[in-house]
Amino acid sequence: MTTFILMTRLAPGSLHDAKARRAMGKEWLTKVRTACPEVQWLAHYALLGPYDFMDIYDAPDVETAHRVALISRSEGAVTAESWPAMPYERLLEVLEQVAP
Repeated sequence: MTTFILMTRLAPGSLHDAKARRAMGKEWLTKVRTACPEVQWLAHYALLGPYDFMDIYDAPDVETAHRVALISRSEGAVTAESWPAMPYERLLEVLEQVAP
């Protein structure tokens, strides 16, 4: 499994009603779990800055990560980017393999 970071930005005004936001979030999660049952959710954070939310999840491949981002876009996200990520220690191992 590969770890991905999903960075999401919602439309302005979509965060004004907590009850509606909670319902929309549950609906989104149900759609993702139905379309991508192999995804394992690791964390979900609300953010300050250019993105509203960050989700960390494991997926078996890039195609599944695309699916997650596409579902997010189809459910009203203005921006949904899935970035592959690796633990720092693994990066150092890879670096040792390519560095002289």
